[in-house]
Amino acid sequence: MYTANEKRYGEMKYNRCGKSGLKLSALSLGMWHNFGSFDDYGNMVKMATAAFDLGITHFDLANNYGPVPGSAEENMGKMLKNEFAPYRDELIISTKAGYTMWDGPYGDHGSRKYLIASLDQSLKRMGLDYVDIFYHHRPDKETPMEETAMALYDIVRSGKALYVGISNYSPEETQKMSGILKSLNTPVLIHQVRYNMLERTPENGLWSVLEQEGIGSIAFCPLAQGLLTNKYLHGIPANSRAAGSSKFLTSDRITPGLVEKVGKLNDIAINRGQTLAQMAVLWNLRDTLTTCLIGASRPEQIIENVNALKNSAFTADELKAIDEILA
Repeated sequence: MYTANEKRYGEMKYNRCGKSGLKLSALSLGMWHNFGSFDDYGNMVKMATAAFDLGITHFDLANNYGPVPGSAEENMGKMLKNEFAPYRDELIISTKAGYTMWDGPYGDHGSRKYLIASLDQSLKRMGLDYVDIFYHHRPDKETPMEETAMALYDIVRSGKALYVGISNYSPEETQKMSGILKSLNTPVLIHQVRYNMLERTPENGLWSVLEQEGIGSIAFCPLAQGLLTNKYLHGIPANSRAAGSSKFLTSDRITPGLVEKVGKLNDIAINRGQTLAQMAVLWNLRDTLTTCLIGASRPEQIIENVNALKNSAFTADELKAIDEILA
């Protein structure tokens, strides 16, 4: 039986999520990749326990994470039973529904039928009575937002989730959903959005809406699918994501101009005594972000990111140089 590090809360930073009473670890562990049915369970355990030993308390899932869809939740369920049973109340477990999960008209989008059925399935896969955060994974223009909001409200009222979040909503959609849920006394806790040095769309209105509404924030893909590492500085490695069949990162994105910019960013990271990956994660946390969602394929990557928190401050000159490189 796993016994957690007694000093796990000594170094990690915890940030209040919006205007709620909940604090989240500055880094959260994402299970989008490397926790599915084709991955090594022993390695999953090593990554999850390494994260918790370092003070990471938030584990982020979705109904369709795998592959196969649902398998990441099943593996999380095994770990909750075998490793984390004594620590359930020290963990924030989140899951989502909003993308395709099963065939037919009721396995996708934002209807009450789909959201409640999906969460019931997720709870069964993980062996839980409730999740801490349940997200609507993406906006659905065909379902009235009031229906989605009422489903989220009823999920909290039923005790199947403690908080609700949204993901991939525009500033306008976020404002509307926040207003509806506030009227139901079930405020949006957190918004999950893609954000990194290369992809800065949330700066165009979303951050100001979240501040105004008192909603926390969590960013996924802080390394831009590996672009913000030193992996592609000297070509495309044969075993890399860009060299494979990934639809999320194709080789045509790795242009000479991008490589030049990433090289300059790497120089700044070296001057900070960090890897580019470490600096990219910390850049996300430089301002108002509640927590940054990191992925990993081995425990050492998690350790590397947590160690970077010891030098998390940026000088004004460093931030200016980063902006000028990416202009």
